[in-house]
Amino acid sequence: MSTVKSSSPKRLKTLISIVGPTAIGKTALGIQIARHFGTEIISADSRQFFKEMAIGTAKPEAEELAAAKHHFIDSHSVTQLFSTGDFEVEGLKKLEEIFEKHDLAIMVGGSGLYVNALINGLDEMPDIDLSIREKLNRQFEEEGIAAIQSQLAHLDPEYFAKVDQQNPQRMIRGLEVSLSTGQKLSSMLSATKKERPFNIIKIGLNTDRAVLYDRINSRVDKMIAAGLLDEVKALTPFKHHNALNTVGYSELFDYLDGKLSLEDAITAIKQNTRRFAKRQLTWFRRDGEINWFEPDEKEKIIQLINEKLK
Repeated sequence: MSTVKSSSPKRLKTLISIVGPTAIGKTALGIQIARHFGTEIISADSRQFFKEMAIGTAKPEAEELAAAKHHFIDSHSVTQLFSTGDFEVEGLKKLEEIFEKHDLAIMVGGSGLYVNALINGLDEMPDIDLSIREKLNRQFEEEGIAAIQSQLAHLDPEYFAKVDQQNPQRMIRGLEVSLSTGQKLSSMLSATKKERPFNIIKIGLNTDRAVLYDRINSRVDKMIAAGLLDEVKALTPFKHHNALNTVGYSELFDYLDGKLSLEDAITAIKQNTRRFAKRQLTWFRRDGEINWFEPDEKEKIIQLINEKLK
């Protein structure tokens, strides 16, 4: 393992961002790259933040966490809100700390909004009528996510098309902006980037869709075998917190509520995870700065990083 030595203060530090769909192998590659360059990893997976969720979020195993220092894994509780804005602020602070010791840092994750927050920054959002937010939250509790999805698809189809449609907080965010201001949230998400005091190298992982879908199905089977159902049962008292309105948990809550058989719930997890992976790829493919590789092309990726560092 080689280590990047501290250089002159004039040289900009570098963040290596590794993105791609779920189950593609981002964690393994991130650890390999971090070990090669002797640095640390920031997780940009919006569910791995939560310490109560382990199996269903495919968190790095103990030996993986020991292989390279990780940040924002098990950093919060499901009872806490941890927004993209919070991640931008805390992530930049953590990067400063890492860059005091290393020339490079790694960010690994498939949550596009969180990756974007750290790399490009967030737009200033308008004030929201809190009574509208309360009304939408009540509607979600009483009518479910389908009613929220339908409204958002009508009022702001552009935002609806790119957001995680199984995440009620994101759905409600889009709706409350439209209903409070009469404007679309999608029109407020500008392409203006904040200047960051570090270089950014963007790596994307992808593979043949059939191969990816096989990996997703296999991962779900492994999660079930590892005890995902017991994990979900233990989290039942917290099921209405936003962190748990996510693939792998929602379907098993439906099983526990008698809405689905266990077999149908597992099938739904696989199907919804495949849909999520497709949305992730749609999101990341819009960024022309991402350099795409197969997940096993570690040497090519290191070669590209070294070339860009020159």
